Amino acid sequence: MQLCDILLRLGEENFQQLVRSISLGRLKTFQLFDRVKTRLYLTKLNSETLRKAEPRMWTRIGEHDDDFATDISQAILISHMDMIRAVLDHLGIPHEDGFFAKDADISKYLTGGWQQKAWEQFHTVYSAPALLFYINHLAWEIAKAEDVFQPAA
Repeated sequence: MQLCDILLRLGEENFQQLVRSISLGRLKTFQLFDRVKTRLYLTKLNSETLRKAEPRMWTRIGEHDDDFATDISQAILISHMDMIRAVLDHLGIPHEDGFFAKDADISKYLTGGWQQKAWEQFHTVYSAPALLFYINHLAWEIAKAEDVFQPAA
C-alpha cells in the first residue's frame, strides 16, 4: 500500500477537504511553500489556486504519482500539527513536537485497536478527513499497514 492508495480509498470528497485544510502559513514555516507550488505547476499559490488545482491533483493521485502524494501528504500533515501532537500523546508515543526522533521504534506503541481508539477519542474534536488520513498515514509509515483503516460505525 502506498500514500496514493490511502488517499484514493478515503475518496475524492475527503481529499478535497484535506486540500482545503492546507495552511499556506504552515507551508511557509516548514519551507514547503515553493516545493508545493512547483509540484502543483502553479505560478501563484493561494487558497483559490489551490482549490482550483484539486481536480488535477486528484487525477495525479489516481495515476499513482507517489512522489506527488508524498509532497501533498506533507502539506496536509503539517497543517494539522496540533491534531498530530494530541494523537501521539494519547497513544503514549514519544515525539518532539509531533516529529519522531531518528531511529525511534514507534511500532511497539501501536498495539491492537489503536486506530479505532484514536478515532473514537478525536473524531469529534478534529476534522474527520484529517484524522482519518493521519491514522492511516501513521499505520502505513510505522506499522506498514497493508489496508486502509475505516472506523467502525
